[in-house]
Amino acid sequence: MDVVRRITELIEPAVGDLGYEIVRVTFRSGVNATLQIMAERVDGQPMTVDDCAEISHVVSALLDVEDPITEAYSLEVSSPGIDRPLTRLKDFERFAGFEAKMELRRPHDGRKRFRGRLAGVREGGLVAIRLDDGSEPALPFDEISSAKLILTDELIAAVQDNRS
Repeated sequence: MDVVRRITELIEPAVGDLGYEIVRVTFRSGVNATLQIMAERVDGQPMTVDDCAEISHVVSALLDVEDPITEAYSLEVSSPGIDRPLTRLKDFERFAGFEAKMELRRPHDGRKRFRGRLAGVREGGLVAIRLDDGSEPALPFDEISSAKLILTDELIAAVQDNRS
């Protein structure tokens, strides 16, 4: 099992008990090794510095006991931000109608990169995206290597409306 999956499985229950949900876990090895945990509040409220500190405290304690990383590293806990990565199938449904860009592991109809408006999730775990030419390819979620929302005035307004 790779270290990111092991850490995710280790910390997810405790982070969930605190009222947060893991968005993404990444680990960059090397001279400045960094474990980054991106989380959001389950209640939909914006993340605060105190939220990040709470998660950091709990995760640090768990990692000290289990010790899944053999090298020295820094722990970073953050919120996903407005132009957030889309890492879970439910993210593509939640943010349907907003602009996003995606990259696939392997080409789909001759291309790996897509940019357009998210059009929700189809049966079988297919992520639909409406392109500028009007087409709406349905891409296999398992083949998406990276995806994120594009920062637009529309997205900023929607986030501000949710915080009001």
